[in-house]
Amino acid sequence: MEIFPVISSILSADHIGLLVANKYGLADDVSCTLLKTGINHSYLVEDITSKFVFRLYSLNWRSDLEINEEIRLLNVLKEKGISVSFPLKDVDDNYIQYLEAPEGMRQGVLFSFAEGNKQLNFSADLHLKVGEEMARIHQATFNLKLERVTYTPKIVLEDSLLKLQKFLAADSDEIAWMVAAQQYLLNEINKADLTQLRSGSVHLDIWFDNMNITNDGQITIFDFDFCGNGWLCYDIAYYILQLHSTEKDISQSDLKVEYFLRGYESVTKITDEERRMLPIIGVSLYFFYLGVQCQRYDNWSNVFLSETYLKRFINVMVRKFFEENVSTDVLN
Repeated sequence: MEIFPVISSILSADHIGLLVANKYGLADDVSCTLLKTGINHSYLVEDITSKFVFRLYSLNWRSDLEINEEIRLLNVLKEKGISVSFPLKDVDDNYIQYLEAPEGMRQGVLFSFAEGNKQLNFSADLHLKVGEEMARIHQATFNLKLERVTYTPKIVLEDSLLKLQKFLAADSDEIAWMVAAQQYLLNEINKADLTQLRSGSVHLDIWFDNMNITNDGQITIFDFDFCGNGWLCYDIAYYILQLHSTEKDISQSDLKVEYFLRGYESVTKITDEERRMLPIIGVSLYFFYLGVQCQRYDNWSNVFLSETYLKRFINVMVRKFFEENVSTDVLN
């Protein structure tokens, strides 16, 4: 019988555990469970004394160079004493593992475990701590150049909308609004004083789902899969954007944004131009991540992405945030 090709597979957690135990010299009684499938797949690996997370990259999602640059960035942050989940070498001094999956060769990396748990809503004082930690990251990554993507307006706004347009009718109200909003955002970015926007390496995905918090308030940031080059205010704007989406009480979201920014500026200052651009950059990142969802439809987002989902997301999330924080309806 002919074996039919596949585009994506979920590899056995038991066998991932055996591979990690062998490659990293762990005890024989290692257990491994699947944490989640997504853009990449994550496995929790445990032995008698320790926990780890094994990230299995999707086929052709990241090159070896891109993964090694992510590893380089994490090691820079670890050396600076910043609380991040960091990569671990195997007994042969290698960071990257290669697994022959049904769809082709996939890479895997073992990371230290981030102690604590994810918290959707947490106190203003903890948001202040997140601000401090992000600022420390930015102090370490200021002017640091990675051999990875540079998040230009073309990549964030223009390429993303092209991906989205494959899933919505060209004559839909939502596409008409997104096209108008895109032009508005590009015009505003073109008018920005770029000398006042700090650049370097960015995480681009810091929010509650990529942080663990312990009972005593220690925060560890992880999942640097989208790291690249760009304005540091990308990270600030994205965090504020996500805080508004997860904290429905406006008074609470405003308070927590204030504390987050206060924490950040207790470590390093945000320029006036960066502050002015935060809403513009935030909406732009909505475009970017909608583009990612559309790009990965075949082996991730198809469980939730549909015409109804996109229309609701654009109207309830993107347009609402734009009109409350950037400008009134751009179609008027």
